[in-house]
Amino acid sequence: MEAVSEAAAGESERRSLAAGVPPLVPERLQQREAERREEAERRRRERDAQAVQEEQSGFFTAAFAREREAVEALLGPESDEATEAAAARLEEAAGRLQSLQRLLTDSVRFLPAYEVRQAQATLSRLQSALAERRLQVQPKKRFAFRARKKESSAPAAEAAPESPGAFRPRPASREAALPDCGFSGVEGQELHLGPAELLQRDVMLSDLRRCRVRLCGNPNTLLMRGCRDCRVLCGPVSTSALVEDCSGCLLALACQQLRTHLVTQSSFYVRVTSRAMLEDCSGVRFAPYTWNYAGIEADFETSGLDRNRDNWSQVDDFNWLARDQPSPNWSVIPEDERVSDWS
Repeated sequence: MEAVSEAAAGESERRSLAAGVPPLVPERLQQREAERREEAERRRRERDAQAVQEEQSGFFTAAFAREREAVEALLGPESDEATEAAAARLEEAAGRLQSLQRLLTDSVRFLPAYEVRQAQATLSRLQSALAERRLQVQPKKRFAFRARKKESSAPAAEAAPESPGAFRPRPASREAALPDCGFSGVEGQELHLGPAELLQRDVMLSDLRRCRVRLCGNPNTLLMRGCRDCRVLCGPVSTSALVEDCSGCLLALACQQLRTHLVTQSSFYVRVTSRAMLEDCSGVRFAPYTWNYAGIEADFETSGLDRNRDNWSQVDDFNWLARDQPSPNWSVIPEDERVSDWS
């Protein structure tokens, strides 16, 4: 009986082959074949993606190096050219720097983390060099915003005391020159700058103590240095913000790049298109940028910031290289501890 069944099965298989119909394959063999094909397709996709990523990374490296060299040439040693020509070179350098920042922002998704950090450090260095060259070229204008001179009983021949809000020269070891917009050496005051005073200017806040500062406008850069126990609310910054040697401060701003150095026990409410960078910092906390004021939408438009990119919680700590453990130097502010009333 079994011989008859086997013969019938063999005859059925021969008929199927003769008719062009493949014989029945056990289900487990079919499943194994499907898995094999799926694995081969997955590997092919990975190879294609790796090739594309390498091509994109190579393009970024070449384009970034080309633009960096062009900016460095524009920021080269001082020459005898007229002030107008020097200012034009600096404006071209500023435009190329913005292009470099956009290139990095658009490329972050496929670049290795170390390459992103190197590019951010290069951009920060070039921004600092640009600010220094602008100080050398632009005429120095001194402001005394919202500050009143005290009446003096001294004889008229003596000079009146300088307004607290006006810039005063700092020791050469700390700062050789000051930008023409901002506040320095003020204590316990409320300070304010508006859109017309801030538009695409390089702003410095230095050596402030227990001050409340409102910058309602669109600066080009922001440098905050040597401040203690201050609250600084700033509109969108077109390029970079550097916070250095500050303690016990609260800062709210939007920018392309944020770098902090020697900052302790401070809070940042930020919108950043690239990753924030920490160096030699501790007790730093981050939350999303929620400050608002009349005219902020127009300032965002003039700033050129991409509002679809916000890496407020993506922070690189140069003093913490362990990938499997979070840095102890910064943290996210819990929602129930975040500032909600900015008045």
